[in-house]
Formats: sequence, structure tokens, C-alpha cells
Amino acid sequence: MADPMRIRARMEGEHCVVRVLMSHEMETGQRKDATGQLIPAWFIHRVTATSNGRVVFSATWGPAVSKNPVLQFSFTGAKVGDAIQITWVDTRGERRTDEARVSA
Repeated sequence: MADPMRIRARMEGEHCVVRVLMSHEMETGQRKDATGQLIPAWFIHRVTATSNGRVVFSATWGPAVSKNPVLQFSFTGAKVGDAIQITWVDTRGERRTDEARVSA
């Protein structure tokens, strides 16, 4: 399983700005190994963020996203101390969920 995501969620006025660093190899399926064989595609294809039981962000990604992707988004309706959960699912069916609290 991948390393934990590094999540920062901070209030900026009425918006909560969330920054996430995800650890993942993100193979496109187009590179070859040392023997000339294609390395199978393996990348994060779905990302979802929830706060207080409500989906505040979702995305579907493809193979063009870089290794160890960084994501930033903002939403309204959060308060300091609220929990933000980020979940990703990759093309092998692996998933990871991590959580952070909103700071001032």
C-alpha cells in the first residue's frame, strides 16, 4: 500500500483550501522495462473528498497525471476543526483514505 497522503486544509476567508500530496507510481502503460516489455498501466483513476458526510470534490483521472500527484481544491461550508477525508482508488483496485482537520 502507498504511503499516507499529506493533507493540509486551511480556512481562507469563507473557503476551505485543501492541498494533498499523494504517493503513487502512476504508470501510464506506455513505458518499457529493461527487457523491452511494456510496464502495465497503474494509476489513480478516482479521487473523492468528503467533509461532514458531504462530497466536496470528486475527479476521474487518466494516465497523464504525474507520479506523486499534488491536488488543490477549495470549497465552502467548512469550519475550523472539521474533518476532511480524501480517498483514491487506482486501476488495480487498491484504495487509500486519509484524514486531516481544517485549521485556521
